[in-house]
Parts: sequence; C-alpha cells; structure tokens
Amino acid sequence: MKTVKNILLAALVLTGVSCKKFLEEKPTGFIKPGTPLSGTKVAHAFANGCYEDLQGFLAGQDGSYGGNTYNLMEFMTGKANSDLGQTGYVTFQNLSYGATSFYVDTWWRRLFQGVGACNSALENLPNVTDVPDADKTNMLAEAHALRALYYFWLVRMYGAVPMVTTVPKTADETYVARTPAKDIYDKIIIPDLLEAEKSTLPWSDNTGHISMAAVQSILADVYLTYAGAAINGGATNYAEAAKHAKLAIDNGGASLFTEYRDMINPANKNKGEFIFQVQYDASIPSNNPLTALLIPNYSGISQYSDEYGSVYPTNQFIASFPAGDKRVQERQFFFTKYKSKSGTDTITFRHPYIYKYFDSSAVVNTAKSNLNYTLYRLADVYLMYAEASNRAEGGPNADAIKYVNAIRARAKLAPIGALGQAAFEQEVWLQRYYELCFENKMWFDMIRTRKVHNDVTGAWDNFIGHKTVFNATFAEKQLLFPLPKQETDVNPAILPNNPGF
Repeated sequence: MKTVKNILLAALVLTGVSCKKFLEEKPTGFIKPGTPLSGTKVAHAFANGCYEDLQGFLAGQDGSYGGNTYNLMEFMTGKANSDLGQTGYVTFQNLSYGATSFYVDTWWRRLFQGVGACNSALENLPNVTDVPDADKTNMLAEAHALRALYYFWLVRMYGAVPMVTTVPKTADETYVARTPAKDIYDKIIIPDLLEAEKSTLPWSDNTGHISMAAVQSILADVYLTYAGAAINGGATNYAEAAKHAKLAIDNGGASLFTEYRDMINPANKNKGEFIFQVQYDASIPSNNPLTALLIPNYSGISQYSDEYGSVYPTNQFIASFPAGDKRVQERQFFFTKYKSKSGTDTITFRHPYIYKYFDSSAVVNTAKSNLNYTLYRLADVYLMYAEASNRAEGGPNADAIKYVNAIRARAKLAPIGALGQAAFEQEVWLQRYYELCFENKMWFDMIRTRKVHNDVTGAWDNFIGHKTVFNATFAEKQLLFPLPKQETDVNPAILPNNPGF
C-alpha cells in the first residue's frame, strides 16, 4: 500500500506535535492545525499511517552491521547462530544482554510509534467529513486492530507498559507510568479487536490491508496467549482462541500452498496461505531486507554487495527434525549449497542457512527483494485452533487432528492417529516449532507455554532451567525483556525495570 506522503505529513501535523511558527516560514502543501479535515484521501492517509511501523518488525539496528529487529526473537530461542559478531548475537546466546543491548530499544520505539499512529487515526478519522460512514467504520477498524497488534507485541516483550490511548498534546503527557499487562489486554488489546470485529471488513484482502480473517487470527493468538502462562486465563480463553481461529479458517478463503517454495514467490503476496503480511515493494527503497540478511556470509552467490549470514539454524535444531521431513530437505526451509554468482560452479556452505526468505530474482538479478514478511498464515492458524480446542475440550477433536495432519502431509510425514490431550498438545507444539521456525513465533511460544523442546534429548524441558546448546540456562528474568535505558532515562515513571535488569 502506498500513502500520499504530503497528505500523511499533513495529517501528522494535526496530531498536536508541531513546531511554533515552523521556522517563521509559510510552507505550502500542509494543512494548518485546526483546518477542517475532509475527503477520502485524508481519511486514508490517517488509516494507512497505522501500517507504516509494521516495517519496524524488520528494522535495521543503528550501529550494528547486519543487525535487524528480526534477529532478536531468533537469537533468544537458543536455536539460532550468526556469522556476524556485529549483530550482538553473543550477548543473547550467553544471556548477558541488558537495558542497553541491541534491538531492545528499537523494538520499543517502533512499536510505540505504531501505537501513536493508530491513536492519531482513531482521534482524527471521526472528524473527517465527506467520507461514507461504512468506509470510515472500516478504516477505524483497521486502526483498532493494528493498535491491538502493536500492544500485543509490547506486552509479550516487556510486560507492563505505558497505556497510551490518546495523542499527547504536551510533553508532560508523555511521562506515563506502566500499566500491568493484564490490564493492557483487558482495556486495549481485546476491546480493540472486538471493535474491529464489528466492522464490515472483507474476509480476505489481497492489497495487504487488515481483513476480517486477520482480525480473527490476531484474536485467536491473543486469547491463546492470554490463556497461557503469562496471564493464566484458563479454559474459557482457550475456547475463545479456538472459536476465532475457526472463523478465520472457515471464512477467510485461505488454503495451504502445495509447495513450500510458493511462499517465496512474489506473485503470491497476500494470497493463498497468507492471511496478513507486512508489505514490501522492490521498486522502492524499503524492500524486504531478509533475503540479504540471511544469505550465507560472503558466499559469492548473489548480486548483493553484502551477504550477511545474520541468522542461521543450529546443527542441533536441524538434526531434531524427524526422518523424511520435507521441510528440512534442500531448498525447502533451508539450503546448504547454491550456484556461484558467475553460475560456473556450486558453492557448498559451512552449515545450513535459512531459505524461507530467499527471493531468487533478487539474488540472481536485482538485489531488491519483492517478498512480503508474513505475520499470519493459515498453517499458524490451523495449529492455534488445534492447540486451543484440545485444551478447551479436554482432547483433540476431528478438525484439530485434520489440521495437524494437513501440515504433516505437506511435510511428507505420516498422519497421527488417536492421541490423548497431553500427547496431542506436544505434537502441536512440535509442529509449530518446525513449521513456523524462523518466523519470530518460537520465542513467544516458549514464553506462553513455559516449555522448550530440547533438540538433543527430544524432551520438553521447563523453560526456567532449560540449558541451550550454547550452555546458557534460562532463568525467570528471561520471561521479559528489559526496559530500554534510553526510555527509563527520559521517563523514570516507568521504573523499576523488569526483574533481573
């Protein structure tokens, strides 16, 4: 989606953050504060502004060569490594990170920028005239859903955070203390999503906007997390998670891709298995950075000037896949060799690398990836439904088994038969590990279940006390990230920091 930049800038000026006299000039191309807001373009500028900081999910890290916010969630799992010391991966492998470490501050800043854009839209859209009410309702639904999504990430990462639902008009209004995570769920995240659910958003949207299937998928994820260890919401919330996942499955029109490689075909953006993605376009500077970040370090296989090898799987994680699993075969989710840039020979890498974000056109020709970044796809929602319904009903129902077997079938694994509740749950967890690996899902699964799959023993370890293959042991302090020092310095009201930091 492309926003008319001048209109968006004008809209942002109206949020109340503006410079007095603006350099004593009388600029053109801006709407003065207090000017009546009118027209569909202005309304869309506010709504589309809510999406901009979704690209913060793949934001570069200042001062870190090859660093990206994406890296953090993978380094923390203990199932990822890096070829680049500049990414700061060692501090996350040995769990010595703190309030000034890479990524912690970037995530906080970008997520709250997203919240701010949504608050601006929610305040200003009702005042925009000459827009059909139905259109305005749906744009407000987009803003509610995206604010919920930004806050959902914030509470899972940091726990209690400032609850900001309006645009600050003075500097003093930015010094806000933290609100417990449960209250953020109860007062913002869930109400925002339920409000979005009341709209007439289409069930699917191949332009990249929030659809009703996306709203239901986020609701399923939120209720599943709320039911789990962080909030301990219990059976009622597992039932809610299952209900909303089923609505997305039955009405969203999504279907599993036949081949895994279909997920790295730019022609399939916002289609097929994809329910909600962060939008990228190779024709503009903000093309998806993951293709370059994950190319084997200085391998000479691509047109990129830098091949980072920023994140790659541990050998133990690769070895943990069951025999015959297609996902771990060459050029499915991973790869171990590729033709050289000259095309005259084949380069064999030192270890497997991630193929999930490999844009072949960008690698061979353009050095500009046209892939989107996926936040929700059907396989994820299948597994959310399977886990939630199993918990809510005391065992797996026929649909839960069918969805798990659909994922196993694509992986060329035999179907599962009758399983008890606990065994089925562990099967679902394992499929989430393998199917959704390196999609920034695993860390949050570890936190909400308080379990970690041990790639060496095959057991499910308790989160607290689990020793990674890097000989680091998870402790209670790992359940939340520290508040960034740059934030606590300017707003001491958010102190004390999270336990252990």
